[in-house]
Amino acid sequence: MSTEKIRTSELSRELALPEGVTATMNSGVLQVKGPLGVVKKNFNLIRATVKVDGKQVEIKPFGTKKQDKAVLGTCESIIRNIIDGVTKGFTYRMKVAFAHFPVTVKIKGKEVHVENFYGERSPRIAEIVGDCKVSTQGDDIIIQGVSVEDVGHTAANIEQATKVKRKDQRVFLDGIYLYEKVRGQNV
Repeated sequence: MSTEKIRTSELSRELALPEGVTATMNSGVLQVKGPLGVVKKNFNLIRATVKVDGKQVEIKPFGTKKQDKAVLGTCESIIRNIIDGVTKGFTYRMKVAFAHFPVTVKIKGKEVHVENFYGERSPRIAEIVGDCKVSTQGDDIIIQGVSVEDVGHTAANIEQATKVKRKDQRVFLDGIYLYEKVRGQNV
């Protein structure tokens, strides 16, 4: 078993912001504005310092251990996802699967109502998180947004709302399932 130690005096990364994207840091909250919208992320609980200097975002963890290098990579990944979100956006596609009872999906305000699931009289309800746009095309549900966390959370809410309980999931396959994730809002 080899133990690799990081012997660097200082770990840090700088991310360049593309054209049309601006970032501001205010009391631990990073706000990134782009052509598609605005995303805010709170970095107060992450063990790193995030600074915005013009068209650069600098990330510097508190220490130089292996754990701090992991924190650095996590912060970098979060900020890259935010930049991709405000420039390209995110699109998740879900498929409605049913065997006997025809399921209908309706969007009502900030909720997705799944009606007639296994013949149930009351609809199953899933919350739409953040500023996601949810639409239906036939048997597909399309979720679009600038925050990958909000889009993923909305997709998870829809999938969990149609989870089958107390039955064999290999036999009872009805539900709404995620089948495609795309960086970009070209539908």
